[in-house]
Amino acid sequence: MNVIWRNCICRLRQGKVPHRCQSGVHPVAPLGSRILTDPTKVFEHNMWDHMQWSKEEEDEARKKVEENSATRVAPEEQEPGSRERSASNPDLEEYSRGPRKAEQFPGSKATFRILEVGCGAGNSVFPILNTLQNIPGSFLYCCDFAPEAVELVKSHEAYSEAHCSAFIHDVCDDGLAYPFPDGTLDVILLVFVLSSIHPDRMQAVIHRLSRLLKPGGMLLFRDHGRYDNAQLRFKKGRCLSENFYVRGDGTRAYFFTKGEIHRMFCEAGLHEKQNLVDHRLQVNRKKQIQMHRVWVQGKFQKPSCWTPRSADEHALPSPD
Repeated sequence: MNVIWRNCICRLRQGKVPHRCQSGVHPVAPLGSRILTDPTKVFEHNMWDHMQWSKEEEDEARKKVEENSATRVAPEEQEPGSRERSASNPDLEEYSRGPRKAEQFPGSKATFRILEVGCGAGNSVFPILNTLQNIPGSFLYCCDFAPEAVELVKSHEAYSEAHCSAFIHDVCDDGLAYPFPDGTLDVILLVFVLSSIHPDRMQAVIHRLSRLLKPGGMLLFRDHGRYDNAQLRFKKGRCLSENFYVRGDGTRAYFFTKGEIHRMFCEAGLHEKQNLVDHRLQVNRKKQIQMHRVWVQGKFQKPSCWTPRSADEHALPSPD
């Protein structure tokens, strides 16, 4: 039943390559197998996996972040982002009260349920649906804050209400119910969503999502990592708070460390099964430019004995 995430988790062989190019030990997940062993061949491919930064590169990245965050957006000029606005959205009122477990709801007869948070226009929705065709009794939920995005998903020729339910939802609204009861999901996908939320609201969002999982259910996470090239490229005056920025289009971006992710998900009562920093080197062969990309990827499981009050008991010290 857990083929969705099991196919993404396996081990790489242990191997050694020059220290400058890559860590001496492969990570425990297949985050790519293209290893740069000869720096003179760096422009032969667009991306290299498992790159290890030199101390000089890390110091330079830290310096750039200190520089671009020195001038911050004044508090009175910080307009709330799309996920922070408190104004009511009439499209959300349909789900002001979620169904009870005894009631019928979309996917109520399914035996394996997945939720993708922040589905956008459905770039992941339809590949997932294609995979779920081989899993009897499966059902996919997908939600987004933007009504236009949800409509695009519903208008797609491959969308079927028999196998999928797309709905508008604001994950920052604690009082807004989901169109299914708590404790019904086997898998939640939270991919490049948490970074767009104000840091003060992140923990509440994770707590709420953890309640949606069945005991033994899994939350799969991937998002921006600290000192990613996207963070280094921000100009002065775009920083809202420490490691939190606003783009030109008004969207927000936070850049996480492995320890921050560990702390937030464990405080929500979930068990850490995987927590990796994915370092890659992206190159522009035409312009002969090299860019370090950093992402954080994790897998967190709801324990079989989970209760809302047990979250503090499962919280562990953050790793270094």
